[in-house]
Amino acid sequence: MVQLTEDRTRKPKGFLRSGHLMPFGARILPDARVQFRLWAPAARKVELCLLGKAPQVCVQMAEESNGWFGIITDLAARDTYYQYRINEKTYVPDPASRFQPQDVDGPSQVIDPQQWQWQDNDWRGRPWEEAVFYEIHVGAFTPKGTFGGVKDRLDYLLDLGVTALQLMPIADFPGRRNWGYDGALLFAPDSAYGTPNELKELIQTAHAKGLMVFLDVVYNHFGPKGNYLHQYAPGFFTDRYHTPWGSAINFDSQDSGVVRQFFIHNALYWLEEYHFDGLRFDSVHAICDNSRPDIMEELSVTVALGPGRERHIHLVLENDNNAAHYLRPRQKAQAYYTAQWNDDIHHVLHVLLTGETSGYYQDYAGNTLQYLARCLTQGFAYQGEASAYRDGHRRGEASGDLACNAFVAFLQNHDQVGNRALGERLSTLCSQTALRAATAILLLAPATPMLFMGEEWASSQPFPYFVDFDEDLAAAVTKGRLAEFAKFPQFKSAEAQRKIPPPNDAATFMEAKLNWQTLAEFEHQKWLELHRKLLSLRRQNIQPRLAGANNADTHCEFAGARALLVTWRLADGCILKLIANMSAESQECNWSIEEQGDLIYATHDDFSHQLQRKLLQPWSVGWFLVAPLRP
Repeated sequence: MVQLTEDRTRKPKGFLRSGHLMPFGARILPDARVQFRLWAPAARKVELCLLGKAPQVCVQMAEESNGWFGIITDLAARDTYYQYRINEKTYVPDPASRFQPQDVDGPSQVIDPQQWQWQDNDWRGRPWEEAVFYEIHVGAFTPKGTFGGVKDRLDYLLDLGVTALQLMPIADFPGRRNWGYDGALLFAPDSAYGTPNELKELIQTAHAKGLMVFLDVVYNHFGPKGNYLHQYAPGFFTDRYHTPWGSAINFDSQDSGVVRQFFIHNALYWLEEYHFDGLRFDSVHAICDNSRPDIMEELSVTVALGPGRERHIHLVLENDNNAAHYLRPRQKAQAYYTAQWNDDIHHVLHVLLTGETSGYYQDYAGNTLQYLARCLTQGFAYQGEASAYRDGHRRGEASGDLACNAFVAFLQNHDQVGNRALGERLSTLCSQTALRAATAILLLAPATPMLFMGEEWASSQPFPYFVDFDEDLAAAVTKGRLAEFAKFPQFKSAEAQRKIPPPNDAATFMEAKLNWQTLAEFEHQKWLELHRKLLSLRRQNIQPRLAGANNADTHCEFAGARALLVTWRLADGCILKLIANMSAESQECNWSIEEQGDLIYATHDDFSHQLQRKLLQPWSVGWFLVAPLRP
């Protein structure tokens, strides 16, 4: 079991100084000396090089057992810059660096986590049923593009009705701009966004306002630049499996014990040292591990026995395999994951709203309404069925017994916008009436909703893919991206490809930054008010009835090709009903208004009249709540 939180003092009263103990990296000891440890089994000699020491001081580190090197010295202190020198020639940053002021290839900096006085000692998080997510890219969310800029917008998010801020990855990446999925130093918040203390200030301020903060972490690969582990710790990787990014991370063969602890400590580090309320794990399906328990199972148990014992900690998966077993405990009191991002419901709604059926959307082109019903009542659309997009391979596990809110639903996220060639938002791809219908379903259904920054005002601004690589790597990324989109008919010509924003251009990043000035426009204000209203209705009518509700008691009826009635029995016995026509054509239905209960929300003022006439207008949605019968 890993070592957990270190609290040297809790004084003054009301303040908390906290850090996370790790077997690697730099640690300031109680006597003010600094301990450095590095796992480098392929190195014959490792030196600690302290910069700014006329001009630097290099001290040989002692060789310990099992590939470890270590030293305790009084030559370093808080804020000291340092590097490791491998075999007297190669300078590398600390793979467990807490901060990289000069980017991934520069020196690491000694950070004292005990310096920060936390003022959120009474914060215990929020229960999952209260979660309403808002995903942001720190650099693109505000003009400042910093942790401080995000902090300035927290009151806006509160007023919107958001309860959970979801940060795209912030682990140190090469250059000054990146989506974050090219992180090379997983313990260091990128200096482009601010200092470690500025990130802590953001989280502390969010907690004071009642907001949870989640972090997206990437444990399936390292970025293509700034990671030197291959040179001195090749045991971090294995050729037994291959991923879209090359050799897989070694979680299940020789030396995997150290590797597993590296990533488990990383999760604990963000939760304990930075007080994050939860983590979102990127592309878990690309993590290769045949051991039992696998790395994700071990990680969830460790978190539950650590910070999860003291406050609400929520772990969320992105997993294209739809592996439902991660979302349920296998035995009493065993840890598990709170929820999974549900790509299925996004894909279904996207097909309904836009008519697009290329790429992975082809799997939802037939029986689209039935897939929507399955997502609403059982979570995953694919629960073991063959996927045409995946060459007939079966995908998914049965999920109908899980909690209603064990799935994070969304109409947009960074992937579904930014992985398009032009980065278009959904608001530019479908009619406003269709988008309003889908928004009403997203925000009032029992599944946990998530918005992507700017979605709430129907921003038409694109979110293209952007990086800041050196010339050779940038050229390779651009070439690969153009080759990928050349498979689509609309981008086969050179003229069409020239319209695709070059990922490495600074202008592409600037195009992705939200333009808050457009929010003042009347049409955008209308969308913002709609989202505020729907989230207020969710808070009043749905949220209090979610704890303990599951998908076991759900029902769906269809009318024609695009209309459906869905019912859920919530935790207090109330029946929640959705009636929707998800098409551009009117649809006859035989559902009686007398049986529907109290109308919570409708997209059309005459929705009750539509039901009386048994004719639903295009893109019309109504939500009803039926009180339980009393004996």
